[in-house]
Amino acid sequence: MMKASLLVGMCVAAFAAAPAIAADLPLKAPPPPAPVPVFSWTGFYIGANIGGAWSHTTVTDVFTGATFNTDNSGFIGGGQVGFNYQVNNFVFGVEGDIDATSINKTGPAVVTGIGTLQGSASTDWVATLAGRIGFAFDRWMIYAKGGGAWVQNSATITNLTTGASISGSDTNSGWVAGVGAEWAWAGPWSAKIEYNHVEFDNRSFAAPAIAAGDTINVSRNIDMVKFGINYRFGWGGGGYGYGGY
Repeated sequence: MMKASLLVGMCVAAFAAAPAIAADLPLKAPPPPAPVPVFSWTGFYIGANIGGAWSHTTVTDVFTGATFNTDNSGFIGGGQVGFNYQVNNFVFGVEGDIDATSINKTGPAVVTGIGTLQGSASTDWVATLAGRIGFAFDRWMIYAKGGGAWVQNSATITNLTTGASISGSDTNSGWVAGVGAEWAWAGPWSAKIEYNHVEFDNRSFAAPAIAAGDTINVSRNIDMVKFGINYRFGWGGGGYGYGGY
């Protein structure tokens, strides 16, 4: 009987001491939280844009010295394709775009010694290929761009007195510089606003219909403001750290 009482007492003492012993055991550390994904601008993208353009064009008839200013504005619209690579907060990229325009203007008539002359100029499309460098604030980015530009344009001078007319049309090259801001607003989609200034080389073409040995000179630059939407391929909801997916 005594042995049984002693055994029961030892069991009760063991159960009473168990919580204290468990409290002294080391606890296993909880797993670290998953890293928070950080958005990355890295990847290929394609998009569309629409906006306005302001053309500053001067057409000069060398023989008479008559100058026609055909400054005008119009709509532009087209598309772009490019690639970005992000390193820390900096985003490096290249982008090409092409836009059709509605720019077409006929200047006022000018009276000269060989008749009343009138000049006109039009722009069919503008294309650029430029490098970009940006600074990213997560899903916001501001950037600058610069590179080459090309334009398809035409110019005409008509002698309203005789009815004679001469026209020239070609693709002209130049350079582009611009700034912009872009916002990644939903998954792979982003929206941008951009300003570009484009300067083109001066062009000359012969105008024998106006006068023997005559030449027409054309100088042009264009300012553009665009609103665009881009879709980035390979988007995976952001990456762990800049420059990843």
